[in-house]
Amino acid sequence: MVKKLIGRKLKSSRLKRDKTIQELAEMSRVSSNMISRIERGLTTPSVEILMKLADALGLSISYFVEEAEKGSMVVHTPADKGEPIFFFEDKHQISSLTQGLRDPGFSVFVDTLEPYCDSGEGGMVHTGEEFAMVLDGRLEFVIEGQTYTLDKGDSIGFKASIPHSWRNRSDQQAKILWVVSPPPNV
Repeated sequence: MVKKLIGRKLKSSRLKRDKTIQELAEMSRVSSNMISRIERGLTTPSVEILMKLADALGLSISYFVEEAEKGSMVVHTPADKGEPIFFFEDKHQISSLTQGLRDPGFSVFVDTLEPYCDSGEGGMVHTGEEFAMVLDGRLEFVIEGQTYTLDKGDSIGFKASIPHSWRNRSDQQAKILWVVSPPPNV
């Protein structure tokens, strides 16, 4: 049971970060053969190996050995009842639609943007993928220098590792559905 749990979590964490076994081996100084055996649930790693892997992935060692005690296998969120998780000067309000989901591989948010709100100076860059769909209003995205204007019902998906930014150029409020993988720590 513990071997399989650790293996599943290690593989999931590695894949969420877009790393191969070989890349993780180089980052952690743990052999690729050992990582493969751990991921397949064939061996239980020593504390030293688990610490090296956790450090390379930016995780705590407890992540691998604790069974998720909190969270649910199913999260039902009624309309307009998302869990508020971020507010910025009454211009940018994010609510989670998946808060409380056990070991999620993604997060879903509704973002309410006041007129002329934007993501800030410069382009954002981080790991994973993003998907955005305009539920109300209009939003302008700039992704790797290319401008995309999204109206109600339009969507866009992209690798978050390329420079991107967004702006509500309208005098109207905009409401955006975001799907982000891997889920951010909120």
